[in-house]
Amino acid sequence: MPPTPGPRPFSPRPSPISTTDVARAGLRLGFPTVLGRETWWEEDRPAEGGRRTVVHRAADGTRTDLLPAPWDARTRVHEYGGRSYLVVPGHGLVFAHHPDQRLYLAPPRPGDGPDPGTERPRPVTPAPGAPGALRYADLRVQDTPDGPRVWCVRERHRQDAKVTRSIVSVALSGAGGVTEWVTGSDFYASPTPSPDGRHLAYICWNHPHMPWTGTELRVTRLSDGATWTVMGGPGESVLAPLWCGERHLYAVSDRSGWWNLYRAHVSGSSCEALCPLDEEFAGPPWQLGGLPYAVLGDGRLAVPHGRGDLRLGVLDPETGTLSDLDVPYRGWSPVLDTDGDVLVGIGYGPDVPRSVVRIEAAGDAARAEELRREIDDVPAGVLPVPRAVEFEAGPGARVHAYLYPPEGAEEGGAPYVVFVHGGPTGHATSELSLDKAFLTSRGIGVIDVNYGGSSGYGRAYRERLRGRWGVTDVEDVVAAAKWLAAEGLADPARIAVRGASAGGWTVMAACGASDVFAGGVSVAGVSALAPLVAATHDFESRYVEWLVGPEERYGEREPLALADRVTCPMLLMQGLADPVVPPAQSQAFADRLTARGVPCTYLTFEGEAHGFRRLETRAAALAAELSFYLQIFG
Repeated sequence: MPPTPGPRPFSPRPSPISTTDVARAGLRLGFPTVLGRETWWEEDRPAEGGRRTVVHRAADGTRTDLLPAPWDARTRVHEYGGRSYLVVPGHGLVFAHHPDQRLYLAPPRPGDGPDPGTERPRPVTPAPGAPGALRYADLRVQDTPDGPRVWCVRERHRQDAKVTRSIVSVALSGAGGVTEWVTGSDFYASPTPSPDGRHLAYICWNHPHMPWTGTELRVTRLSDGATWTVMGGPGESVLAPLWCGERHLYAVSDRSGWWNLYRAHVSGSSCEALCPLDEEFAGPPWQLGGLPYAVLGDGRLAVPHGRGDLRLGVLDPETGTLSDLDVPYRGWSPVLDTDGDVLVGIGYGPDVPRSVVRIEAAGDAARAEELRREIDDVPAGVLPVPRAVEFEAGPGARVHAYLYPPEGAEEGGAPYVVFVHGGPTGHATSELSLDKAFLTSRGIGVIDVNYGGSSGYGRAYRERLRGRWGVTDVEDVVAAAKWLAAEGLADPARIAVRGASAGGWTVMAACGASDVFAGGVSVAGVSALAPLVAATHDFESRYVEWLVGPEERYGEREPLALADRVTCPMLLMQGLADPVVPPAQSQAFADRLTARGVPCTYLTFEGEAHGFRRLETRAAALAAELSFYLQIFG
């Protein structure tokens, strides 16, 4: 028999997008705050070692970094962190400093303080016994007769490796110190004092649950500590409480199968859906401190909602009327803030990078002003236009994805890369991505798969992954590759797969379970479950119980057990300071392939954790990835 022909030669098209362009685009804007004409947000600095600062935008449009190097506004609670700062009007900017995780107070805008330009932030929480042993997140402020107090979640790390959490309040005056109010649950989120200061609402949950599988909305009476549950339980995910007066609470719940908005009596005696729709009004809270909706000055609620990409609308809680705002952004991150009729959020589109957007939403009109983009110089003429697609991965199993066609059509199909997001309860959107444009502009197509288990399509879609991690996700990404080939979009011999973290698990497992891929790229991927469960951080330490089930299943699911079936080349990359997925996970898989003679490149990066932050690392990793694709695509 004649030999099976290999992939046809592939010559990449010239592209104006360089590895440095993509690396510099990692500003990672997040968690905007608005007060009158002033706005604040978080912003990464890839060229400064990946540190994070807080940016202030004045009423005249002047933009200033409030925290110069070496200050680094990042919290490590749950290791994934979240909102790291809080603006306290009249007092300052409270933020968590990454190296020691203490809370500090800094001027909230340039020129404030007795010695403008030279005043250093001062600590407002005690020094821990070891750096990072006491961590704070999810900051909320309450005015009291003795001055403002900051409510937050505190995470305590002990020498015996035990991690505990509680809800505390911190007196900014420094006189009252840190007061612990609520303890006993494994996890807490959204500590929210009532307007009269008598009650505290919050979200809590216990192992083995995650915040998208089972949480409770509880209220504690601060005078005597009496506590009761308002909503939630083991089969319901309740998120993001806000007080509606002193006797009711707004909250998001998926009790209907979709994260919808509810208004509940503080006693738990009644609960009404404000706008029941088969749509999502929130996303999975991997990070703490964000609110997916906000209350406008006239009582209406600003809400992102939809399936897949979330549109921005305004909901009247009394009538249930929902009206989308006429603004030029296809999707919105579920993190909003308001001050009266002014709203700020993170909007995006296929040709618009993630941007901090300020909206005046008085009445039925809306006027949007873009304050900051993650990418300043968007290349013209080479951005792919994504489209939402669906395909079958089995009887009755419809899979969602975004398709990014490459520049220049090829007869017989183009090379393609199947993107697999992390989480695995994450979600791919249609936002402008230079990572994808870097490939499509060179003639390599991309399909970004929201495999079963992804958020954005209701609880039942997330539940497709329950007990089936390593099965459903693998079947769905393999189905994506087969669909590309069947539609004539991709050359069947030139389809690769790439993913990070949980996405890396799927990449390695798919390359062992199927022969449809010409190669795979895994970044900080999970390869073996028992070592992961023994070594990973507390937040996800029991997640595998939901994803896979009992330990007896580990051997049939984990990629390391499938490594002997892998025949395609692989590129593995790993940060050596990763606290979420230890480097030994990638090392073990690379060693197994190398021992069998399977082409495998394993690249490590000193000082990088779970997700590459430094400009030089991001550029080097992307260059290695492109080189890998060019080799396997012939």
